[in-house]
Amino acid sequence: MFEVLYDRYAKLVYNKCYGFASSTHEAEDLTQDVFLKLFVKLKTFKGNSKFSTWLYAFTYNHCVNYVNRNNSKKIEKQSVGTDNLGEDYYDSEVDDKSISLLKVEKLKEALELISPDEKMILLLKYQDFLSIKELADLLELGESAVKMRLKRAKDKLINVYKTVEHGK
Repeated sequence: MFEVLYDRYAKLVYNKCYGFASSTHEAEDLTQDVFLKLFVKLKTFKGNSKFSTWLYAFTYNHCVNYVNRNNSKKIEKQSVGTDNLGEDYYDSEVDDKSISLLKVEKLKEALELISPDEKMILLLKYQDFLSIKELADLLELGESAVKMRLKRAKDKLINVYKTVEHGK
């Protein structure tokens, strides 16, 4: 049974891990870690959602935890203050076209400088094309909470991107 799961989902898991990894080797290691952990935790799958959805969340949570605790992965993050941005900042609209127009290399650099949770929600939405409803189910949040987190993550990404683009 486990071999069937591995054969069916290894590529999906690897692709998700690759989004958090700094190399293909690291992505392969993360993939192996996910499947080792999955072997132990498989009995916790309750069937409330599709297995692929559960595995997706499982993989993302593992990768976010890995990035958070891995000191060699942590980059000296550039200080991009959001405390003094004021109410108008959060009211500004960052549309989806703005995200898609960013230069790929600068975007990758900016993605490394935002939090793993912000990166995760953006990748799920724009790389994996999950709907707000699917994100809400996956993250076990209300749709309005997902929309707010998505908006804040987009705003932060744009702000960090501008800093990276201008070399500040």
